[in-house]
Amino acid sequence: MGKIIEKIEGILEWGGIPKDITCLVLGGISLVISIFDLLPLPFDAAWIAIILCGLPIIMEAVIGLITAFDIKADVLVSLALIASVLIGEDFAAGEVAFIMQLGALLEDLTVSKARAGIEKLVHLTPQTARVLTPEGENIIPSEQVKIGDRIRVLPGETIPVDGVIVSGQTSINQAVMTGESLPVDKAAGDDVSSGTVNQFGVFEMEATKVGEDSSIQRMIRLVQSADAEKAKIVGLADRWATWIVVIALSAAALTWFFTGEIIRAVTILVVFCPCALVLATPTAIMAAIGNATKHGFLVRQGDALERLAKVSKITFDKTGTLTYGKPEVTVVSSISGFTKEEIYAYAAAAEQFSEHPLGKAVVSCYRQKTGLLPEQAEKFTMIPSAGVTTVVNGKTVRAGNLKLLEDMTISRTLAAAAGKYLLDGCTVIYLAIDDTLAGYIVLSDTVRQESPEMIRRIHALGVQPVLLTGDHQNAADVIGKQLGIREIHANCLPEDKLNQIGAFQKLGNDVCMIGDGINDAPALKKANVGIAMGGVGSDIAVDAADIALVDDEIKELPHLLALSKKMMKTIKLNLTFSMGLNFLAIALAITGLLGPVVGALVHNAGSVVVIINSAMLLRWKQS
Repeated sequence: MGKIIEKIEGILEWGGIPKDITCLVLGGISLVISIFDLLPLPFDAAWIAIILCGLPIIMEAVIGLITAFDIKADVLVSLALIASVLIGEDFAAGEVAFIMQLGALLEDLTVSKARAGIEKLVHLTPQTARVLTPEGENIIPSEQVKIGDRIRVLPGETIPVDGVIVSGQTSINQAVMTGESLPVDKAAGDDVSSGTVNQFGVFEMEATKVGEDSSIQRMIRLVQSADAEKAKIVGLADRWATWIVVIALSAAALTWFFTGEIIRAVTILVVFCPCALVLATPTAIMAAIGNATKHGFLVRQGDALERLAKVSKITFDKTGTLTYGKPEVTVVSSISGFTKEEIYAYAAAAEQFSEHPLGKAVVSCYRQKTGLLPEQAEKFTMIPSAGVTTVVNGKTVRAGNLKLLEDMTISRTLAAAAGKYLLDGCTVIYLAIDDTLAGYIVLSDTVRQESPEMIRRIHALGVQPVLLTGDHQNAADVIGKQLGIREIHANCLPEDKLNQIGAFQKLGNDVCMIGDGINDAPALKKANVGIAMGGVGSDIAVDAADIALVDDEIKELPHLLALSKKMMKTIKLNLTFSMGLNFLAIALAITGLLGPVVGALVHNAGSVVVIINSAMLLRWKQS
């Protein structure tokens, strides 16, 4: 029996959505032929709709009853179909089958399978490691690395396991863990994590966490566990199916018993068929998804908007979400005889060959502001974790951090001035010309222009914004103050964001998470609704999310929240109307005022009203 059921299920699933659409088109044509008698067929054309649309419904109902005694809406539909056929009302049976399959198709189109993005995370896992042995360097699979092994990492390579640097210095891109775009300088004694990228220098490290204990493997497990915990919403018609079946059968049986008219009993089964009830939710969701698409949102999970309507907290990543995610020059200061313009020009000339994101940012901002190309530089040298040295117009120029200028005396006044910017989460590049401290340049990530107004509108909708960032506390506080976000959690690793969302959920909050980086993937999965920045965001973050913001225009986020709430109001209105109409039709059927065909037309007219009401969401705008 089990093998037979498996084969039947395989047949039903064959062809997928294209097959369902084809069957619906053919079924619809057959109903038109039947009602207008367009072709002289030896049988009622409605039988085509019954076979193509109705037979799969009956088979699924039987399988559900046999395997798990699972009573869903398809059981009641099957009863209505069979009863209509038995009394010769073929058109009524075909009509019901067509409407129900249309509802099922809409459900399939709106509820997609979750794509966790696990495969892409796995691809980030380094495959090999350069292990140092007494015999020399040996390249082995990363999973064979043992605790205590000494590993060499070259520029551009991904760190294979967690460990501690024992020699060398470099800059590490930790975006996979923290989401922050700027690399972090590392030297002997500093910890490094698997999956992060060595950008510049060669270093040697000692392995401390390997295999399943490494950081990248922990992140993979976090995404998997968070996805498994996210509950799926069951269709309302299926939740009520048992009671509907009991009421329908009881009403039909009692009517037959007291009147002796089988037609009335069959009519009750037909009008009790929950077509409008089944259509109420998916049509509204489809329309809302269409509206969201016009505003730059790609809804990847059909029930995401349903969950979004219940959200009471929205947690934001900072870098790349509320901010542009790239450093810009905000201050140029001269402490010598050079003008600010000259300091800027020398800095751009010195950094023009740099591969460091800060150096590239200085050059890019200089060209945008002045419209000029940096002057030619000679004898360029990059010093990992410190800065660059070069010669511009015959002058020796050094640009970098205080480590690069350790031979110079930094005045207290300068230290205080620069320190103010450091406390605000900015980065300071000092400039020395011919061994004289000449000035400094301040770079910082800048808030998106639309972010303050967006946060204000979210507050107005009764939803509380929360900042979850891997950046340090000072930088997070500055951004939070600019945007009016009161609850701030800084220095967050992927598991910290996930745990914080879990803590909110335990307190009864439905949480929406908005992020853009790989490090946000576990939190995006854990949240009731995950929204990823599709433009600047990583593919892994997008795959982990329920909704993707295609053009990164976060100003539309309040519209999406308001749309989800409007959608739920529409669904409730649809459900109230459809149930009211069904019960009215039942009363008329019991009294004999409605026959099977007219009854089917009446309750299917209700389905049309539901579809029209849902379609109004396509053009809805937040007032």
